[in-house]
Amino acid sequence: MAGRIEDYALIGDMQTAALVCRDGTVDWLCLPRFDSHAVFAGLLGTEEHGFWRLGPAHGADTTPPAADRRHYRGDSLILESEYDTTRGTVRVTDFMPPRDGAPQLIRIVEGVSGRVPMRSELRMRFSYGRVVPWVHKVDGRTVAVAGPDSVWLDTEAATYGRNLTTYADFTVSPGERIAFTISWQPSHREPPALPEPESALEATAEFWREWVDHCTYHGPYREAVVRSLITLKALTYAPTGGIVAAPTTSLPEEIGGVRNWDYRYTWLRDAAITLSSLLRTGYREEARAWREWLLRAVAGDPENLQIMYGIAGERELGEAELDWLPGYEGSHPVRVGNGAAHQLQLDVYGEVTEALHLAHMTGLNRNDYASLLQLKLIQYLEKHWDQPDEGIWEVRGPRRHFVHSKVMAWVAVDRTIKLIESGDADGPLERWRELRDDIHRDVCEKGYDRERNTFTQSYGSRELDASLLLIPQMGFLPPDDKRVIGTIEAIQRELSTEDGFILRYPTEGSEEGVDGLPGDEGAFLACSFWMADDLAMIGRVDEARKLFERLLALRNDLGLLAEEWDPRLQRQVGNFPQAFSHVPLIDTALRLTASGAYGG
Repeated sequence: MAGRIEDYALIGDMQTAALVCRDGTVDWLCLPRFDSHAVFAGLLGTEEHGFWRLGPAHGADTTPPAADRRHYRGDSLILESEYDTTRGTVRVTDFMPPRDGAPQLIRIVEGVSGRVPMRSELRMRFSYGRVVPWVHKVDGRTVAVAGPDSVWLDTEAATYGRNLTTYADFTVSPGERIAFTISWQPSHREPPALPEPESALEATAEFWREWVDHCTYHGPYREAVVRSLITLKALTYAPTGGIVAAPTTSLPEEIGGVRNWDYRYTWLRDAAITLSSLLRTGYREEARAWREWLLRAVAGDPENLQIMYGIAGERELGEAELDWLPGYEGSHPVRVGNGAAHQLQLDVYGEVTEALHLAHMTGLNRNDYASLLQLKLIQYLEKHWDQPDEGIWEVRGPRRHFVHSKVMAWVAVDRTIKLIESGDADGPLERWRELRDDIHRDVCEKGYDRERNTFTQSYGSRELDASLLLIPQMGFLPPDDKRVIGTIEAIQRELSTEDGFILRYPTEGSEEGVDGLPGDEGAFLACSFWMADDLAMIGRVDEARKLFERLLALRNDLGLLAEEWDPRLQRQVGNFPQAFSHVPLIDTALRLTASGAYGG
C-alpha cells in the first residue's frame, strides 16, 4: 500500500517529478514529462503497478523501515534520508538533475557508520502499470523496453532479476558510496550516455543555490516561503514555461471518494497566481517564460480561450479512466486528462489580465502582443461577462452566475483600463469605464444578501463560497467596507471546520451538491490562506498570524502541502504537492511581513 500523502517527498528536474516515500520507495514517476505515462504508478495501485524501493535490507514478511531522518539539502530539491539500523547508519540521497540530455533519477547510497546491508528493488511498469517491459542486459547495462519507451539502469552494484523485478543486494561501509541511476530514452534511439552521479549531484546543488539567491524575500517566514518557491519552480516545465497545478493525478479530495482529477496540466488560473508570487519575490525570468507560453497557447484565438492547456500549449486533454488501477486507498476512478478544459470559467480572464498587469507594473519588458491579447480578452468579456459559467471550482453541475466570476471579470476590465491610462495601449476608455461600473453594480445588486450582510456564491443563492474572500484582495471593494467584513464573518461561521480551516463551499454528502458530484471534501488550503489574508486586511492581524501559523503546521516534515486538509482524518488529501496551496502561503507571508508586526 502507498504511504499517506504527506509521507512523500518531491524531487524533479523542471520537466517531470517523482514522489519518494519515507521508506525509500519511489511510487510515482512519469517519463519523460509531467503528463507522460507513469513508469512507477504504485501510488495509485499496488506494487504490481511499478515502484523502486532503495533502503536497508528487510525480511520478505516485514515492513520496509522508514527513514529516521530526512530533509532537503539546504535550499534545494536534493532529498537526504538517513536510516539507523542495528548494523549502523546509512544515508540515501535522491535527486533529478536539471536536464541536459536524457531525464535521470539518481540515488546515491552512502555508509555513515557500521556495515549496513542494503537492497534495491526496481519494478518498472510502463503505461501506468499496465505494460510489463522486456528487461535485459546491453553492454553490462540493464534496460527495460516496451513500445516507444526504454529505461536504463546503471549501477556498480551487482543486479539480478526475479519475479519480473530487478534486485541489487549489497553492503555499505563508512564513507562508501554506491550510485543507482535510471535514464529514460526513446526505445528507437541509441542508449543514453553513461551517468556521472557525483558531478550531477554537485551541478544540481549549484543550480538550486544560484536560483534561490535571486529571492528578494527576507522576512520572518523565509524558510516556508523559499521551500514553496522551490516547489513552484519544480512544477514549471522548463522547455516552454508552462506550470503544472500538481505533478500527480487522482489523489483524492475525499479518501475512498470519486473526486479524483488529473492536475498535470497548466491551468491559466493557477499559473497566473503562481506567476504573481514569483514576480513579487524576484523571479522575473519565470514570468517572461510564462508570458511567452501564454501567447503561444492562446495564439490568434483569444475568443476560444481555454481554462487549461497541456504544458506545451496542447488544447486536447481528453479525460479517460484507467480501470486497471484501483486508486489511492481505493479512491476511484483513476482519471487521466481533464474534461474541464473546455468549460466556461469567466474568472480566468481576470487572473490572466491581473498577471499581465503585474508583469507590466514590475518592469517586465513590454510585449506588444501581450497588450493586444489583453485588449482582445476584454472585447470578449464585453459580450459575455453576464453569462452563467462553471466558475473557479469547475462545477460539473449546471452553470450559474457565480459572484467570483463576475468580480474577476471586473478585475480584467479594471486592469486593462489601467494599461490604457498608462499610455501603453489604446482602447475605448470611456466605454470600458462604463463597463467596469456596470459589472460592479450588477454584482453588488444581485450577488449580495442584504439580510445576512454577505455576498453569496451565485446570484439568488444563499450558499457561501470561499472565493468571495478575494473581493478585497482584488480591490473590488475596500477591506473596511461593511459588506466585506460581513462576508468574512459569514464564511467564518458557515464554512469553517472545527479547527478553523475553510471549506470551499457546502457539499451534500451522498447527494449531488452545487458541483454536480456526490461526497464531501476536506478544507481547501488556499481558502484558509485567503482567510488569513483578509483578517490581516481588516486589522485582525493577530488572528491572521495564528491562522497562518496553524496552516504552516499542516505542512509535512519537508514543507510540502497537498490541495486540502481532511479535518476528520487529520491528514492531507488531494493532488500533491499543489501549486494552489503554496502560492497563497507565499502571498500571506508577504502580507503579514508587510504589516510590520513580525520584524520583517
